[in-house]
Amino acid sequence: MRIVLQRVSQASVTVDGAVVGEIGPGFVALLGAGENDTREIAAKMAEKISKLRVFADENGKTNLSQADVGGEILVISQFTLYADCRKGNRPGFTGAGSPRQACELYEYFADVCEGLFARAARGVFGAMMSVSLVNDGPFTVILDSGDLGY
Repeated sequence: MRIVLQRVSQASVTVDGAVVGEIGPGFVALLGAGENDTREIAAKMAEKISKLRVFADENGKTNLSQADVGGEILVISQFTLYADCRKGNRPGFTGAGSPRQACELYEYFADVCEGLFARAARGVFGAMMSVSLVNDGPFTVILDSGDLGY
């Protein structure tokens, strides 16, 4: 599982002209599910994100987790995180999970986040989405379940 995590002051996602999810301060998580990912990996990734200490404390140090600041999360499906650009000029996506598997893991990840964050919102799997966000910092982290030993 690959996640590009951006700390934001606010974010929203729109599908067909309608806002389907929005948050205040917290994270936007662009999530790509790989062919070998499982629900266990999705839960571990959500837990890891919920505990990341990337919010400023009273001294301006990045020392607080989202739980300490009441952070929210907006989860967006992003299979293109599995783009393989090593050959030619057209990316391949053979490492991405099947649409059925990826949708199930995306929805499960978002469900787990609902229990870990003050508020969790999500986009629509497989839809053409417009994501608007205000980066805070900017502070962007890339998480890969393989690199984390999951």
